[in-house]
Amino acid sequence: MTYVDEQVPRVQRQETARATMRDVVAAYVGLTKPRVIELLLLTTVPVMFFAARGVPSLGLVLATVVGGTLSAGSASVFNCVYDRDIDEQMRRTRRRALPRHIVSPAAALVFGTVLGIVSTVVLWAFVNPLSAVLSVTANAFYVFVYTMLLKRRTAQNIVWGGIAGCFPALIGWTAVTDSLAWAPVVLFGVVFFWTPPHTWALALRYREDYANVDVPMLPVVKPARVVAWQIVAYSWVMVATSLLLWPVAGTGVFYTVCAVVLGAIFLVQAHRMLARARGTEDLSVIRPMHLFHSSNLYLSLLFVAVALDPLISR
Repeated sequence: MTYVDEQVPRVQRQETARATMRDVVAAYVGLTKPRVIELLLLTTVPVMFFAARGVPSLGLVLATVVGGTLSAGSASVFNCVYDRDIDEQMRRTRRRALPRHIVSPAAALVFGTVLGIVSTVVLWAFVNPLSAVLSVTANAFYVFVYTMLLKRRTAQNIVWGGIAGCFPALIGWTAVTDSLAWAPVVLFGVVFFWTPPHTWALALRYREDYANVDVPMLPVVKPARVVAWQIVAYSWVMVATSLLLWPVAGTGVFYTVCAVVLGAIFLVQAHRMLARARGTEDLSVIRPMHLFHSSNLYLSLLFVAVALDPLISR
């Protein structure tokens, strides 16, 4: 689809004309996908506490948060530009800025580029070059590997494309230590195995949207029971990986108990969804959004436990 004015529907042109400055600012902020950024920061800051074995420098945390926010926002903007054709057709995304023509693709590209450059400068100058390089790598992986290469071609898109979302665990560690170690690699693994259950639960809810735009998410190409089996399998590996932090990094009792309890609760939720998915494709029965919201809570509380463990276990 081209985005010349003649091809913009009249209603959308009128909506654009009525857009206030507040609407435009909100549209630019929306392009950065703030909810995604919240999750990424939630896996960055706690790891900084864990790496510091206490409370890290406030200035360092602020620089890492600012740099990480701008970097993640940049990647999201590029994703919105590339996917604007399918976003316009999907219920979940058609109210974004580009489908509504509040922001032009060219302006969004400039915005995303500026965010990416500023984020790299901030991380390089105020954190360290290693964290900056990891941030640029995550950004490039999300845009070129996930968005442009995998998303529209394979049902494994989110499995491997989700690697980009695992980098904040590494960045949080390197921001404090300026080096890598096995502990952040384990946390990288937790996020890696968490991403498919989290995303597939959401994709089940919106599978018709993905099917209509020919994006082969797993729930589009496989029945719900197969998706639920995959979610259970990844969930077990995710919980097992979270427990590796104890022998690898010497976590205390607090983190270990939290990981066991949170993991058990999440596994019960996953198995319940699998039981509901047997013999039906009815989403009102399967209730995938229950697991989606549970996955957000699981990751949030697990990484809070990561941050608190060195403070409590002293």
